Amino acid sequence: MQIVIWFIVVGVLLIAMALGSSVLKRLPLSTSLLYLVVGFVLGKLGLGRLEAQVQTKFLEHLTEVAVIVSLFTAGLKLRAPLRDPQWRIAVRLASLAMVLTIGLVTAAGVWLLGLPLGAAILLGAVLAPTDPVLASDVQMEHPFQRDALRFGLTGEAGFNDGTAFPFVMLGLGLLGLHPLGENLWRWVVVDLVWAVVAGLGVGTALGNAVGRLVLYLRRTHREAVGLDDFLALGLIALSYGVALLLHAYGFLAVFAAGLALRRIEKKSNHGKPPEAVEQAARGGIHPEAAIHPEHAPAYMANAVLNFNEQIERLGEVSLVVILGILLASVPLPPEALWFTPLLFLAIRPASVFLTLLGSSTSSAQRGLMGWFGIRGIGSLYYLFYALNHGVRGALAHQLVALVLTVVAVSIVVHGISVTPLMQLYERHHAQEGSTPG
Repeated sequence: MQIVIWFIVVGVLLIAMALGSSVLKRLPLSTSLLYLVVGFVLGKLGLGRLEAQVQTKFLEHLTEVAVIVSLFTAGLKLRAPLRDPQWRIAVRLASLAMVLTIGLVTAAGVWLLGLPLGAAILLGAVLAPTDPVLASDVQMEHPFQRDALRFGLTGEAGFNDGTAFPFVMLGLGLLGLHPLGENLWRWVVVDLVWAVVAGLGVGTALGNAVGRLVLYLRRTHREAVGLDDFLALGLIALSYGVALLLHAYGFLAVFAAGLALRRIEKKSNHGKPPEAVEQAARGGIHPEAAIHPEHAPAYMANAVLNFNEQIERLGEVSLVVILGILLASVPLPPEALWFTPLLFLAIRPASVFLTLLGSSTSSAQRGLMGWFGIRGIGSLYYLFYALNHGVRGALAHQLVALVLTVVAVSIVVHGISVTPLMQLYERHHAQEGSTPG
């Protein structure tokens, strides 16, 4: 009987997602909030329960897949040239703001939560990354958009889901669950420098190689046409797998692969107006745009992006429903009542403000970047990763309850506030008579 109920639930959710997404965009609600409520109700009804060990391993891999698909999508959306000032904002947010967030959460963990240093660093690393899956409403809507706020948040989410990994390993190492080397030499050389640089290098190389090979076959031999969904999945899997084989960060590799694929399109259309490139991407200029010498790069990038966005939405549905189910069986930790507001109202805004001092961003943009530090699937992945790599007992229960609560609160408060705040932001720039950014 339970499987029958699940078929009905999945069917209703997918139909609601297809029919109601445009309606929800006009309301102070988000699709993630709807999925969370559905999952919580299902959990209270006793549906979807798994054995604890099976649950954490399964959820680690499920969140892993959702994150890498979303990171590849984020890379494809970022079309601005690398010398564009918007990149400096994104990199600052993904590095300095993230490190400040980890440091402040670590301080709160040690002094206010009574956690050991390793556990406090681990908590900071789990909660520091902003989410590439659930933050679509504040990220780039299409690659040709010019907006410093959306570009900064998209770039931050793309980078920091990988750059948080060294600090996860540092936290596990201080708990005795990962080798750090004498005086942290192994952590610095392997976990920090090598894994980050190699991850970005692998993704860039493979994205360039696969993209150029496909374009060569299409332009020259009229082959390898269609099935861009397999191209997307294949490049994601290849980049991620090779990076892991080399002990590099696969998250960064996948993001870099998406960036590389977009860079091929950008270089091939240098100097053309965005409207013409977008029309070519949608196949509107030539009936065989996929093999057209000029339009093939834009068409390929657009086809891969469209497919990835559909997969991303399916990942959002499944994982947020699962989060709701898990919340139904996890008691609300008392410390979450003060820790969650501390993170969202003090730690994140302070980190962003300090990071963007002297930048070209406006006060409104800095304020919104400080508020929309959405926590989500990336944090869940790191949580389950830590549980599967030795975090046990009372510490595990405390981290699970706190992280699940923070992510759920983020879905609720950011989901409710995103529509009115972004509409206000767009109106403000429209009244100034200029394009945001």
